[in-house]
Amino acid sequence: MENPSKTRFICETAAIAAVYAVLTLLFAPFGFLQFQVRISEALCVLPFFTPAAVPGLFIGCLIANIFGSGTLGLMDIVVGSLASLLAAFVTWKIRGKSKWLLPLPSVLANAFLVSWTLSVMLGLPYWVNVATVGIGQAIACYGIGMPLWFLLNRYKRNVFHRI
Repeated sequence: MENPSKTRFICETAAIAAVYAVLTLLFAPFGFLQFQVRISEALCVLPFFTPAAVPGLFIGCLIANIFGSGTLGLMDIVVGSLASLLAAFVTWKIRGKSKWLLPLPSVLANAFLVSWTLSVMLGLPYWVNVATVGIGQAIACYGIGMPLWFLLNRYKRNVFHRI
């Protein structure tokens, strides 16, 4: 018989990846290039609740970037997805700190790494990209992600059994 906790981890990872990818592609006009508010980045608070969110957010971002990156191609697929992996891992590591810090790794990782990709691939000014991508990330992660955190935290025992 399969280990139930391993099965649960795989299912949570897959569900988070699917939700991230679908949200990104559904709202694609708002989630790519210099002025972006990627609605799916609201899920950046999920590593607080489950370690399955770390690979889930990475895989979801990878899938979304494969299908939605367009002109930025392989570089955006790799760098953007690794930025999400880094942010999710750091969020999971700081989960015991202030809840208000949870979105910060996602805001910073994407602001600096995605901006670098935009600079290299499109020749856009790096620090302008840092500002625009960072503001978009803050809107998604704090403006949508924190209300999501409060909602999930209220029902965490029903949704995330091991907490």
